[in-house]
Amino acid sequence: MPVNLQAYVILCITTLIWGGNSVAGKMAVGHVSPMMLTSLRWVIACTVLLIFAAPQVRRDFTAIRRNWLLLFGYGTVGFTAFNAFLYSALQYTSAINAVIEQAGIPMVIFVLNYLLFRTAFSMAQIAGFTLTLFGVALTASHGDLTTLLSLQLNQGDALMMAAVLVYAGYTVALRWKPNIHWKSLIAISAFGALVSSIPLVIWEFSTGRLVLPDAQGWAIVAYAGLLPSLVSQILYVRGVELIGPNRAGLFINTIPIFGTLLSIALIGEALQPFHIVAMVLVLGGIAVAERGRPRPRQEAEAR
Repeated sequence: MPVNLQAYVILCITTLIWGGNSVAGKMAVGHVSPMMLTSLRWVIACTVLLIFAAPQVRRDFTAIRRNWLLLFGYGTVGFTAFNAFLYSALQYTSAINAVIEQAGIPMVIFVLNYLLFRTAFSMAQIAGFTLTLFGVALTASHGDLTTLLSLQLNQGDALMMAAVLVYAGYTVALRWKPNIHWKSLIAISAFGALVSSIPLVIWEFSTGRLVLPDAQGWAIVAYAGLLPSLVSQILYVRGVELIGPNRAGLFINTIPIFGTLLSIALIGEALQPFHIVAMVLVLGGIAVAERGRPRPRQEAEAR
């Protein structure tokens, strides 16, 4: 298989799995509670990583020991907090809303990078992310932007906004990750996610909201623990190796498409006209921003 085609297939499978994470969270409602799902997911992931990532962790142990707090922070924020907000949001909003709203993450990353590091930007990026913002706002308001003016947001969509902010912050913070093998990075971050999820399960139990998984719940836990947590990470790394991070990163924009199709096919959610408009705005905005992003000097001179 040609390299480009191989990369395209790998990356599409990756984003299909990530899109399926929101659908799985919606299917988990009533079968396993959000914090229990978050915790059990990382129990499975850590068990697998204990087997497959042990050599890399041993090799990187000195660097891990120096940076353990940062690595645990990645797991706490990017893995536990994001998924806790996501799975909680899906108790109140649709999976279609959740996957479209996640497309706002690149926009928030752009804003944070500019505010914190004065990263260069272009007018095309501003225009693109403005379109994305309108798309996300249209989804969060269920097609009625006036609800934003009166702050009458669905609780689930408000939680998704928190998830977007959390994951964007995690992504920006990855610039400080230590120089260790990617398996070590995922393994220690996953362990941090597991440790930080335990207090959330205790809180869920204390408030009477804990739901132990039934048969469907365990199936969802297995999916979340194996595919989004592990398989998709491995495939994404391979995709980046084949065609580079800039081209591979564009495939993240397909998550709303796959998530929407899976929501319709698996759980029978209705596709509303505002969903279509929002998806066009989100994907079109990201495309405009990507095409108009500032180029490195070498690339500009080559052109």
